[in-house]
Amino acid sequence: MRNKTFILVAGFLVVLLVGAGAVYLYDASQSDDIADGIQVGGVDVGGLNKAQAREKIQRELVGPLSQPIKVTGPGGHAFTLTAKRAKVTMDVNGMVQEAIDKSRDGSIVTRAWRAVTSGKVNANLPPKVDYSASAVNRLIRRIKKTVNTEPQNASVVPGAERLRKVAAHNGIVVRVPQLRTDLQKTLTVPSGERAVQVAVSKEAPKVTVHDLVKKYPNYIIINRNGFELRYYHNLKLTKTYPIAVGMQGLETPAGLYDIQNKQVNPSWQVPNSSWAGSLAGQLIPPGPQDPLKARWMGIDGGAGIHGIDPSEYGSIGTAGSHGCVRMTIPDVIDLYDRVSVGTPVYVV
Repeated sequence: MRNKTFILVAGFLVVLLVGAGAVYLYDASQSDDIADGIQVGGVDVGGLNKAQAREKIQRELVGPLSQPIKVTGPGGHAFTLTAKRAKVTMDVNGMVQEAIDKSRDGSIVTRAWRAVTSGKVNANLPPKVDYSASAVNRLIRRIKKTVNTEPQNASVVPGAERLRKVAAHNGIVVRVPQLRTDLQKTLTVPSGERAVQVAVSKEAPKVTVHDLVKKYPNYIIINRNGFELRYYHNLKLTKTYPIAVGMQGLETPAGLYDIQNKQVNPSWQVPNSSWAGSLAGQLIPPGPQDPLKARWMGIDGGAGIHGIDPSEYGSIGTAGSHGCVRMTIPDVIDLYDRVSVGTPVYVV
């Protein structure tokens, strides 16, 4: 009886050893094979051996990732990033080996059981792709330089005939973090379309057309050829005054200025000019010898807007002054009460 039991135990052990040896030999024969369910960068390499997996990854992963990326921005701007410029490199052997290593996870028993039951590993391994971050940053800088636009504030454009309002425009700013993420993904993950749309945001202007009224409650345009001073209130033409301007050689200076100072019944600081004769450099107080009557609004150093004696009203509508803008006394008082220091004055 003892001999029979020994024979049975010995037989069982022999069977067990034979089975274990068979499992070991089978597992060893699968050392270069990839388990079902494993992908690399979305490419299914399950059930393939090392050589087959390498060929498939080369075809379905390396091939697409070697194609140039087309980057499109607003306004039809287009850019291209080639794999060569981006210095894209792919470790195909490393990807295949990682898939094989993943297939060898677990014990010999779990691997054998998976083979018997047609089990899967179900893993999508990231591709081993490298690229130059500096090349991506250079492209992003170029895109920013081309695409980014400053917001345009609303403004006014004065002219001889009117004060024109120019509408504001939004600026455009590249959303750099989003663009970098999109480029990185496209460089490292194969897709059907090698294209990236530049992500942008709008940047609002600080001054809108609505704000212009607050910014320019008053505005003066002096038309030298038309001998007119146009006064705008809230950007609307409110009143037109006849004026005299500087004579030839002493022209009223053209350009954009503003009212720098205001005086009631001003004194006259005579310029040190030859035309002033013996009065040059003197300060003439209000009175008969003072040509500045009633009001003064200085606009450009010595030049300004002022009233004149009624005996000089005949000069209105001519180029008859020494550079200043002349007005009748009622008109200069009326204008003086409407404007303040800082009011823009455009002389054309």
